[in-house]
Amino acid sequence: MINFHKLTYSNFLSVGDTPITIDFEATKSTLIVGHNGSGKSLMLDALSFALFGKPHRAINKPQLVNSINGKKCLVEITFSVGNKNYKIIRGLKPNIFEIWVNDEMINQESHSRDFQKLLETNILKLNHKSFHQVVVLGNGNFVPFMQMRQYERRNVIEDLLDISIFSKMNTILKENNAKLKDQIKDNEYQWKLIKEKIILQRKHIDKLSDISESNRAKYESEIKDIQSEQNVLIESNEEILVRYKAEHGNTEKKLNSLNRSLNKMKSFESQIKSKMNTIEKEAEFYKSNSSCPTCSQTIDTVIRDSKLKSCECKQDELSEGFGKLQINIKSTSDQLQATNEEMQELFKLNNEMTSNNVLIKNFSKRISELSDQKNETADDDDLKKSQNELLDMQITRDNLSDLKSNQIEEKHYNDVIGELLKDTGIKTKIIRQYLPPMNKLINNYLQLLDFFVSFELDENFNETIRSRHRDDFSYASFSEGEKQRIDLSLLFAWRQIAKMKNSANTNLLILDEVFDASLDFDGIDNLLKIMHSLDDETRVFVISHKQDLLEGKFDRKIEFQRRQNFTSIKSIT
Repeated sequence: MINFHKLTYSNFLSVGDTPITIDFEATKSTLIVGHNGSGKSLMLDALSFALFGKPHRAINKPQLVNSINGKKCLVEITFSVGNKNYKIIRGLKPNIFEIWVNDEMINQESHSRDFQKLLETNILKLNHKSFHQVVVLGNGNFVPFMQMRQYERRNVIEDLLDISIFSKMNTILKENNAKLKDQIKDNEYQWKLIKEKIILQRKHIDKLSDISESNRAKYESEIKDIQSEQNVLIESNEEILVRYKAEHGNTEKKLNSLNRSLNKMKSFESQIKSKMNTIEKEAEFYKSNSSCPTCSQTIDTVIRDSKLKSCECKQDELSEGFGKLQINIKSTSDQLQATNEEMQELFKLNNEMTSNNVLIKNFSKRISELSDQKNETADDDDLKKSQNELLDMQITRDNLSDLKSNQIEEKHYNDVIGELLKDTGIKTKIIRQYLPPMNKLINNYLQLLDFFVSFELDENFNETIRSRHRDDFSYASFSEGEKQRIDLSLLFAWRQIAKMKNSANTNLLILDEVFDASLDFDGIDNLLKIMHSLDDETRVFVISHKQDLLEGKFDRKIEFQRRQNFTSIKSIT
């Protein structure tokens, strides 16, 4: 059983630096009152955040930090399970998550998600949904059992009956089965592989037995012939290299030099042609004009004659140089053609060497293959060694066959166990045994709440509700007040089942605005009767606006207030 002791929270939502502490053990029943927005229900969010890392209502985690102070959000819960005392400290800005057992903090090296799983699985032994089914009933983010999906209902019942271990076992079994399938597949592959190796090894032994000395001589003769042909090609390549160095060693350099010279001379040729054209135009000008066409000034005859004579001299010099340049261009072009022919010869030699190298490589590969075949001609020691290797392979094959049989048998047993661990297996049988007392408890609480219907859950957690006249109803067909009576009956029934199983049993019960919702006066009185009939260990907290109606019906009253945007406890009476 989980006995909650104290809850302390600060800088949490509207609570500021001054912490609020709720003593769960002070009295058997506590009424919590206050105006709207005063922070009455904050204890639910703080309790949920401390235990499960998320608030009771649909609030984003960053919004839990007090918006005014903006840091040091801290919640601390203390409780005991058996002879162990626990303290959980959780905070935001900075992030804190600590679990203390008997004043010693648990090692926190694991990931926070794994740390939370440790808390829920090994300490609380219930999750967020199951906790709220047996501890909290009210408005806000609470989802009543009857409004849950079928798989969520199953999870709650499994936690209550402490049979969720079968689901965990089934998960582990599935993981083991997946590994076993991989092992069987790998074993099958290894078995086929060793089988192929045995076949090849037998062929190898047959070859060792059949190959004779004559075969060895045949291989050696063929290798010798191929080596002779290979040597001829190698010698041919050496001759080509000598010839290349002797005849064409500088051909490429010569070709590049001739190309540069020819390009340079053609550049000069272009320049001379341009100058000759310019001088020709100048001479034509003086021949055709006796006066300047621009200013109409008469050109002196002496100057015209001098200019024409100068143009003729320049033309003669350029013509002579142009002629010599043409001779040089012709000579260089002829040399370039001859050099290109040498380069073609060089390419032929290179192609011949490349072809020879391909043949030499092929001959080497063939010689290697023949050498391997020749080496397979083994003596008695090689044959004996190969036979021993074959024996080892056969032993390995037999071991793999045995292992395969064992693995298949194990998988068969796992499949049988898996059928038992399914939802339709052993868990359903256990649930069937508990369904009658569950339904009986639910109907007892419905009668205490003056709601006289026959309520029954089946093994799939679908409800059947009949009136006194045997009319069939569903949960959705009732009014909000009637639905709340069903929700309350389920809550108290789950607490009784949890107490019987000592699974999700706790001393804490919180009703959030249940009295303010759809219950009529008779329903309120009946609910109070149920609350006062609970055992002395149970601590009931009722959050309500109906202070006048509930005044004096609780052992203690805590009034919350909100001043200057901060929530605090106004009084405890």
